[in-house]
Amino acid sequence: METTVRRASGLRAAIAVLTAMTLLSASRAGAQGAVARSHDASSDLASLVREGMERNPDVVAAREHWQALRRAPIQMRTLPDPQLQLQEFTVGSPKPSAGYETSDFYYTGFGAAQDIPGPGKLRLQGEIAEQDAEIARHQYQAAQRQAAEKIREGYFELFYLTKTAALLARERGQLAQIERIAEARYRVGEGLAQDVLKAQLQATRMLDEIERRRREMQQRQADLKAALGRDLDSANIAVGDVEPTRVDLNQAQLAGAVSEHSTDLMMDRAARGRSEKALDLARRAYLPDFTLGYEYEKTGPGLRDYYMLTLGAKIPLYFWRKQTPAIEQAALELSAARSRLRAHELDAAASAEDQLVAIRASDRILKVYDQGLIPQAENSMQAALAAYRVSKADFQTLLSAFVDLLNLRQEYYRELADREIAVARLEQIVGEMK
Repeated sequence: METTVRRASGLRAAIAVLTAMTLLSASRAGAQGAVARSHDASSDLASLVREGMERNPDVVAAREHWQALRRAPIQMRTLPDPQLQLQEFTVGSPKPSAGYETSDFYYTGFGAAQDIPGPGKLRLQGEIAEQDAEIARHQYQAAQRQAAEKIREGYFELFYLTKTAALLARERGQLAQIERIAEARYRVGEGLAQDVLKAQLQATRMLDEIERRRREMQQRQADLKAALGRDLDSANIAVGDVEPTRVDLNQAQLAGAVSEHSTDLMMDRAARGRSEKALDLARRAYLPDFTLGYEYEKTGPGLRDYYMLTLGAKIPLYFWRKQTPAIEQAALELSAARSRLRAHELDAAASAEDQLVAIRASDRILKVYDQGLIPQAENSMQAALAAYRVSKADFQTLLSAFVDLLNLRQEYYRELADREIAVARLEQIVGEMK
């Protein structure tokens, strides 16, 4: 009898120590949560996306690159700079003005020359530069969509971590109630000390999960701030509730949206157009370029001045080594651009289809969670708790029901976050779905 009392006293002391440790850890976690909330800055997802599309460093770089290339077409359509010439033709001596008064061959010439590219070459060069600017514009749009997708994905991951951390903290309170019931039953001899220890072990595991969530939240905060172009020591970003985004696209509409709004396809089409212009320009290389010049030659006193008009041409004499291989190269580049466009059409269509399938599947899964699994798990939990109170169920059954309900609620938030991430990835392909 004395041994039993000592063992019971030892178990009660162990329970008291473990309970104190759990409460102390909970108080620390609560303090850390209060600190994290004190640094939050209220923001909504739409405003964050707008901010990222303006301030994200990759977006800014792509925008400035596009603006720079917009200055190129007018340069490429402009004639080459003219050349000014000064000549002095001396007679009898290399000294300046030698023969000025004695020779009718002496002259000082003033002239200008202008290179004139062959017909259509300047126009095609300008059109190629316009296509380069168009490619850069689509690259800028792609950078905006990539930034928006990254921001949305980070936001939804933060949503999942915030919700599950709050859920774990809240359910620890429910577990504390179960622990008190198990301890009360143990004290009156109707339960086991092992049941109390299992409850405390589960509470410690939940505390560990909460800390893991907080660590991941800080990592996600850093990634999201970087995507927004904010300093890493700026205020944390607050996350609100998330509702499933409405997606009304069917298969036919999806194919049309991909074809019309995919930035990858628009870039490829612009690149194909550029290759077509480059091939046309390469063919025109068979045409000669010209040089037009005019010179006034001042002679000595009493002699008539000279006037000279010149017209030169660059003949593509070595066309089999230069122009012909250039045309073959341009033709191959055009063929590659067309093949690249076709490959990206298939990839974009498949990626969009994958995301739409994932969204539809998530809709069904969320409905099952919301209308079936979670309500059933809640009923099972309540039934197990009631049965345990009256000794009609063991503690393991109650703990299993508690863990099952907790896991299902976390899985619901995971599925909701994954669904919205799939929507964000689909919008990266087809643009925002109003």
